Amino acid sequence: MKELPVVVVPQSRYKVADAEETGLTFVENALLKARHAASETGRPAIADDSGIEVPALDGAPGIFSARFAGARSSDSANNEKLLEVMRDLEGTDRSANFRCVIVYLRRASDPAPIIAEGVWHGQILRAPRGSNGFGYDPLFFDPHEGATGAELDPARKNLISHRGKAARLLRQKLMAGEGWSESE
Repeated sequence: MKELPVVVVPQSRYKVADAEETGLTFVENALLKARHAASETGRPAIADDSGIEVPALDGAPGIFSARFAGARSSDSANNEKLLEVMRDLEGTDRSANFRCVIVYLRRASDPAPIIAEGVWHGQILRAPRGSNGFGYDPLFFDPHEGATGAELDPARKNLISHRGKAARLLRQKLMAGEGWSESE
């Protein structure tokens, strides 16, 4: 498989502070982060935004997944709050999706960002299971795998997760020449 002729470097190497996530969607927040990184470094940038959505909660926690239980809340606190607000929900009302949007910008002012999205379908359990992963992984059950995100082997999770799907789609788009040339 042909590789992309790029080296991905974390923004921390350039001492870029985190961007403020003021968008109303995963796409807007990913764009804000990518534009901020490209602006600060003068280089192309890739950024993502992701979270968990529960249709029965009108998509919550959604873009607020990392701070569902409040600013700077822990994974444990976020999980406890999700369990609390879902305690009376049964059956299909416990369905959930992990969603990830990844954005690639050639430069900060890029008018045509490359956007890739991945979704992982599952349901929310009534109690956490597993010790791998982070965030909502111990509560997110994939019925096809028969396991939570926290029970899956990391390599398997990377194959089926929302982030893995979005990253592979972005790679496909870049390899197909969408917004990419070897001269950039």
